Amino acid sequence: MNLIGIEIGGTKLQVVVGTAAGEILVRRRRDVDRASGGAGIRAQIAAVLPELLSAYQPAAVGVGFGGPIDWRSGRIECSHQIAGWAEFPLGDWLREQTGLPVAVDNDANVAALGEARFGAGVGADPVFYITMGSGSGGGLVVNGALYHGAKPGEAEIGHVRLDRQGTKFEDRCSGWAVDRRLRAAAQANPGSRLAALLGAATGGEARFLAPALADECPVARQILAEVADDIAFGLSHVVQLFHPEIIVLGGGLSLVGEPFRQAVAEVLPRYVMDSFQPGPRVVLAGCGEDAVTIGALALAGSGGGSEKVG
Repeated sequence: MNLIGIEIGGTKLQVVVGTAAGEILVRRRRDVDRASGGAGIRAQIAAVLPELLSAYQPAAVGVGFGGPIDWRSGRIECSHQIAGWAEFPLGDWLREQTGLPVAVDNDANVAALGEARFGAGVGADPVFYITMGSGSGGGLVVNGALYHGAKPGEAEIGHVRLDRQGTKFEDRCSGWAVDRRLRAAAQANPGSRLAALLGAATGGEARFLAPALADECPVARQILAEVADDIAFGLSHVVQLFHPEIIVLGGGLSLVGEPFRQAVAEVLPRYVMDSFQPGPRVVLAGCGEDAVTIGALALAGSGGGSEKVG
């Protein structure tokens, strides 16, 4: 049985055809034009669907959307990055476009489902997934199903406060936040290997963190230690409240790889109460950058909102 999985983010759009086993058969990827807003993204989706519907005869559609939504109805609450999505009935619109059953959920939730079913979380329960890309988000899977809680139902770790002054997790741990830290550190240490790697880059600086670490740059090591400490502190609240067996690190920042995973894993126990030691395993996402699309296929194949837990 073929299915359609859609990822709608702040920088990219992906429409894939695959199976309920998480196998991607064909992919259509488009860059998002922020200026064209939600209407532009919908036009991109509408342009690729007819070909995929005709060639692959999918049975259902699953969607991971980058923002808060009403997962029961598929209505978008808003997008924090792209205008033109507020109160849009995405589920109804896609049903009109395809004539198929449609399930829509927050992209971090969908990625959590993908990792729990087919990625690094296989065999663990509960599974908590955190994404650190343009923003920060989370998802919790219990007994193989998404935990939603009360509406709108996202595990919004990005909005967890790190201090009483209102600093949010996302303010310090998103990809964009790490980009800012790296720029500031390079400017303050112009002779460092990190500064040499960044050069005149004006975006996506986090991609230079891994090679700077590989070159044993002390400035890069300090940035990694600071970021890992903030992430671990935020995740400690998840551990105290939900006791996941495993925490999966995803998003662009996770591409730093093993040094990043190890740094978070080493710091996390410091913030977890003694009776919960040693705490959950911390692992890198197994589905990589396909966590949302693979999760969207799982969502389509399992009926989406009918799997509510909690």
